[in-house]
Amino acid sequence: MGWWLIFAIFLYVACAALIIAEVFVPSGGLLSVCALACLGGGVLIFFTHSTTAGWAGVIIAGIMVPSLLVVAYKMFPRTRFGRSVTLTPPHREPGDAIADSSELKELLGAVGSVLTPLRPVGTCDFSGRRVECVAESGYVDKGKKVKVIRVQATQLTVREIEQS
Repeated sequence: MGWWLIFAIFLYVACAALIIAEVFVPSGGLLSVCALACLGGGVLIFFTHSTTAGWAGVIIAGIMVPSLLVVAYKMFPRTRFGRSVTLTPPHREPGDAIADSSELKELLGAVGSVLTPLRPVGTCDFSGRRVECVAESGYVDKGKKVKVIRVQATQLTVREIEQS
């Protein structure tokens, strides 16, 4: 094996190192350009050696680059730096912001009062429980009485009723 082939293999290893570094170091794409240059140089050297070696180098590069990117991006959130810059999803307890649909089904047929105008969405009070509601049709003023006529997932549909 000639020193040119060893240099081509070195360029492939340098390309791999630069691809992984690009994930962890904010370089504005400079490391990607260098990785692409190393990869192109390695492929060029393989093709000057022989066509078979060149195509083998292209196939290896086609497998190596996506594999390295997948591994690097899977590894990134597990590093200390990755944990510090990656947003974590908020921890949500059942019933935090949106009432659970099983609890809302209990309100079917319940009568409550409008706390904020329904245009057509607003807030209603059902026995001290504030719930976001959708008016069946149009606008409902604050203070009016409403009745729950439909529960779909986390959405309550209400109808204005006559106060008696």
